[in-house]
Amino acid sequence: MSVDPQLRTLEIDIPSQPDSLVKLSLLLAEDEVNQQAIAALVESDMALAAAVMKAVNSSLYGLVGRVQSVHQAITYLGTREVAGITFEMGLRAAFPPAVELDLIWARAAQRGLLMGRLAQALGLDAWAAHSAGLFEECGKAVLFRHASDHYRAMLRAADTDADLCQLEHTGFGVSHDALGAALCESWGLGPDAVASVRHHVVAQALLELPAPPARRSVLALSVVAAAMMSMPPSIDDVVPQIAPQADLDATLVLRAARRLLEQLQAAEAHGRG
Repeated sequence: MSVDPQLRTLEIDIPSQPDSLVKLSLLLAEDEVNQQAIAALVESDMALAAAVMKAVNSSLYGLVGRVQSVHQAITYLGTREVAGITFEMGLRAAFPPAVELDLIWARAAQRGLLMGRLAQALGLDAWAAHSAGLFEECGKAVLFRHASDHYRAMLRAADTDADLCQLEHTGFGVSHDALGAALCESWGLGPDAVASVRHHVVAQALLELPAPPARRSVLALSVVAAAMMSMPPSIDDVVPQIAPQADLDATLVLRAARRLLEQLQAAEAHGRG
């Protein structure tokens, strides 16, 4: 998919999707997903496979026993979550290593997991939600790669993502939410994921969903996940405001969010044990 010509005039490069993720996207698009083919694809790239296995065995997933292969990971976690981890590692590999980006990727992994599992519990598009969570802050990585010293100072100066967007517009003529959405489109993510990445800053700051009504469900999960990550008790206030805007049942969303928080706390405790 091509990048918005208006963004091209800014001379900010958006990285191309790695071949392994192009192939994975094609496998995921098949009517009957072939788990063996997905495992073989990931394992054919030794560096990618090693990164995926390290993530799968982290405390975030809290699996009992150590997973020894990608196929075993798919058996335990399911195709979507292993595909999400693979996309996460492919996204990380497209950018230079940096402490600032490590923080972004750590949040991406947790957010993708939260949004994907919330969507699954609510009968929504779990892959769109998971990928939206993974890519939500990827525009920051694009700007960091473009001008690391300048952008590092912006990250330090901004108290909120809304403040950061204002600094980005002043310094670069574009904000990370727009760049992130452009990268999502370029990498072939679905329109619900693109809309969530594009509007997440405004939605989380104002608790309002500006995306078209048909694209609001994933964006709503972004707002809920942000509350779960920053201040879990706040979901009791956030969910009743956000859920109706996406035609979601607030009671069901709250129940799913609370259950998921309990599961992740148990997984974290198991990982420390």
